[in-house]
Amino acid sequence: MKDAATAIGIGAGVGVVVTANVLEGGNPMSLLLLPPLLLVFGTTILVTIAGGTMGDAKNAAVSVKRAFTGGNVQPAGDVVPAVVSLAERARREGLLALEDMVKDMDDEFLVKGVTLAIDGTDPDEVRDILEAEVIAKKKADKQSAKFFADAGAYAPTIGIIGTVMGLVHVLENLSNPDELGHLIAAAFVATLWGVMSANVLFLPIGSRLKRISELEAMRMEMIIEGVAAIQAGSNPRVIAQKLTSLLPADQQPAAEAA
Repeated sequence: MKDAATAIGIGAGVGVVVTANVLEGGNPMSLLLLPPLLLVFGTTILVTIAGGTMGDAKNAAVSVKRAFTGGNVQPAGDVVPAVVSLAERARREGLLALEDMVKDMDDEFLVKGVTLAIDGTDPDEVRDILEAEVIAKKKADKQSAKFFADAGAYAPTIGIIGTVMGLVHVLENLSNPDELGHLIAAAFVATLWGVMSANVLFLPIGSRLKRISELEAMRMEMIIEGVAAIQAGSNPRVIAQKLTSLLPADQQPAAEAA
């Protein structure tokens, strides 16, 4: 399921900044100066990479697309009817009868859990295997989100460094008063981009990745409970009620209806 919240939020946020600048009589092009842009974005990304590994940087780069599109996050409520259907079939015909149903499923984690159950794996081992996968996923997602959170922390300070560099240049040109206004304005552009990139780009992306990870983990944890209930031969109606209770309150009515 695609979710354009990040693209809309960041795009609209930048649009508001530009609009405010124009309403105040400014020229947006005066903010697009190459030196401060290069300093803020280039240095921020490089020092953030320095705080981790190249693998972390590659994973963070890949996760940018995921942040803007929402990845392939499926509603957790969809797990309920899928698991209940499997439970009903398993109670009537046994676990082996689920092999045909698994072939038509597009949720790899659910397929893996059900396949382990069909193969006769001990329920405790199934839970351990699936929970280990959830833990590994959370750790990987946490590192990607941390990369952008760190970038958001570095960017404002690097912007200040750029402003100080610009002011040093201003002091070197005190003998040319006609150029001072332009030089001072250019110096503060670095601070602007440092603060704006942190609060309009890096930190929102980090928060978005963290939220996507939470939603995916919640769905995976529901699947674990569902697979365990199927293996235990629980009543499908009881399974539905148990899984529905794990959902946020605003999603429970839709799951119950399904």
